[in-house]
Amino acid sequence: MTAISRGEVPAAAAERAFRARRSCLSVPASSERFLTRARGLAVDEVMLDLEDSVAPGAKPEARELAVTALNAGGWDGKLVAVRVNDASTPWAYQDVIAVLTGAPGAVDSLILPKVSSPDAVIWLDLLLGQLERAAGLEPGRTGIEVQIEDAAGLAAVEAIAAASPRLVSLVFGPADFMASIGMRSLTVGGQPEGYAFDAHYYPLMRILVAAKAHGLQAIDGPYGTIGDTDGLRAAAASAAALGYDGKWVLHPGQVEVVNEAFTPAPADYARAVRILDAYEQSTSVDQRGAVMLDGEMIDEASRKLALAIVAKGRAAGLQP
Repeated sequence: MTAISRGEVPAAAAERAFRARRSCLSVPASSERFLTRARGLAVDEVMLDLEDSVAPGAKPEARELAVTALNAGGWDGKLVAVRVNDASTPWAYQDVIAVLTGAPGAVDSLILPKVSSPDAVIWLDLLLGQLERAAGLEPGRTGIEVQIEDAAGLAAVEAIAAASPRLVSLVFGPADFMASIGMRSLTVGGQPEGYAFDAHYYPLMRILVAAKAHGLQAIDGPYGTIGDTDGLRAAAASAAALGYDGKWVLHPGQVEVVNEAFTPAPADYARAVRILDAYEQSTSVDQRGAVMLDGEMIDEASRKLALAIVAKGRAAGLQP
């Protein structure tokens, strides 16, 4: 069994990137109460976590609870993911096998944490291919989301982004990354004291460029101070302005703020639609490469900018 060829990406894999991932809720798979509550939240993706939020001794039970929750359904059109343990641990292969054999076809993607090289992605791609074949699933049915969480992962992010056609997103893991470079902060997703600029700008931009160069979504990591709504709003707005597609959330109270930040403003969405209409008229009917709209010259570059906003708006449910 080999990994899926990059030249032969199944339709299921090709379509995944267009699903909205504005808010991605992390839920400990060891908590039945949290799993039940997650079904009713207005999040785009629910991630059942088998990694950091589950103690080592509780991992086998959490794995069973995750499979039970996946088979129970009731996710109401949400994307459903499971974060397995990282590939260097003794739990990772058991997580993957349990999910794919215990609830075949129930997950949209597996989230692989602490990826420092393409090797871990290739390993997961191969294992998923074997398990999908055994379960009678379409090859490539299960996507992979990769967390970049340390200096080595960031240094190799371009190669990681190209490691498998199953990849659908790159996710920034701020806490482990901050620890790996010795950043002086104890707040997950926050800024170090005494530094005047955005300390996350470089890793965020590098992850973003690698993701977009390979047609992947870019997802910002969580903001750990649950009660700091203003801080969360600022962090989410900054990532959205940069070009990120969404952000992880750790608490139901963060969902609305994050969804709003990653949904294009109605006025921006409406203008983007007008730009596309005007450009189509100019190029297809009037046979001109540029046109004036509301006193501004629009051309092919304008069309590309408008397409990005319209795609995110439609994925978020906005109507023309």
